[in-house]
Amino acid sequence: MSDNRKEQNSIPTTKVQRSARFVKTGFKVGGNYIKHYSKKLFNPDMDKSELNEDNAADIYESLSKLKGSALKVAQMLSMDKNLLPQAYVNKFSQSQYNAPPLSGPLIVQTFKKYFGKAPGQIFDKFNLKSTNAASIGQVHEAELKGKKLAVKIQYPGVGDSISSDLKLVKPFAFRLLGMSEKELDIYMREVEERLLEETDYELEIRRSIEFSNACADLNNVVFPTYYPELSSKRIITMSWMEGQHLKEFLNTNPSQELRNRIGQALWDFYNFQQHELRAVHADPHPGNFMITPEGKLGAIDFGCIKEMPEDFYYPFFSLTSTNLFDNKEETIKAFRQLHMIHTNDTPAQIEFYYKMYKQMIGLFAKPYVSDHFDFGQTEFFDELFGFGEKVAKMPEFKQARGVKHFIYVNRTNFGLYNILHELKAEVKTDTFKPHVLLEY
Repeated sequence: MSDNRKEQNSIPTTKVQRSARFVKTGFKVGGNYIKHYSKKLFNPDMDKSELNEDNAADIYESLSKLKGSALKVAQMLSMDKNLLPQAYVNKFSQSQYNAPPLSGPLIVQTFKKYFGKAPGQIFDKFNLKSTNAASIGQVHEAELKGKKLAVKIQYPGVGDSISSDLKLVKPFAFRLLGMSEKELDIYMREVEERLLEETDYELEIRRSIEFSNACADLNNVVFPTYYPELSSKRIITMSWMEGQHLKEFLNTNPSQELRNRIGQALWDFYNFQQHELRAVHADPHPGNFMITPEGKLGAIDFGCIKEMPEDFYYPFFSLTSTNLFDNKEETIKAFRQLHMIHTNDTPAQIEFYYKMYKQMIGLFAKPYVSDHFDFGQTEFFDELFGFGEKVAKMPEFKQARGVKHFIYVNRTNFGLYNILHELKAEVKTDTFKPHVLLEY
């Protein structure tokens, strides 16, 4: 058996095996630093680009073999373009589309565990070679009674290793953001809860049906049909959706009209959920969408859903969608509700965070305070990410601030902005207005 085949059949599933993988990666990263500083002795002007590329490659290789929550963190980090060196963004973004696949025997083993049958005994046709392999599961093509199906299979051990994985990932991933593990503890439970939900495929299929039904009337947005009877806690079966992922679509040099149509569908899809459902598809990376041959947006993954409680929704969207900034006292009150300003902050700190957060949210909210927005303009993103880089270097922002809901709500909106920017789409942004406009 080849080494590659052995790797496919031996994803580390126990805490000891997965810890050993991280220790091995730690030695590699340490070696990269020794190599870098040895070279720097002879070339003092040498920058860290080669070091970043070597570390990114070694860390990604480890995460891709571990799969599960470890690789999911890489996927999340790849979306934070203003926080990581470009080498990490480039490497980690591979997890948005693919990862090393599982072998046939593991696939058959998973089906026998949950259905008591091999896939060939359930479907008329089943391709053991995956068409797409990502962080938590991989997709296979199947056929039953003349219907073409997509079958998503979860990697073994993913759900059982989330808590230990997050503890192991933190030194590699989150220290890249310049924050200590202790300061991030307030948010780690939120990440763990969402990842646990993503590994529960029975929950995902219920949510997929609920959200696709709720969003069914949106223009130019389509969804697969889901089959609960052919699904289980670790397997999801849905109708096959023909189409292209974003990179493939953009490589066809689509017209501006088509870019705008897809962009509008994305904007409406997300803002309908945020403002009408108060729960949102919180995983807006390009691998979760398809552009169909008919020029529609296909949403194919509802594993990560973030619910927004009222005590977060109202103060947050009052800041982004009303004239609340005209009232300093009410703005500070909203910042306090969102724990962006703390009760023990000094008057000087309150003034500092008031000014910085007002500027930050003012930038972020530009699409929300206009009726039409061109996401193709580079000036907006240069300003937005430039401000983010500036803030990330400030010692005042090395401590954890903001309620836990910001993790996934920010991820959702910045992820949406990034996709719209890649599309260079011009969209009408007044289609679904926040309900707080009725309150203020």
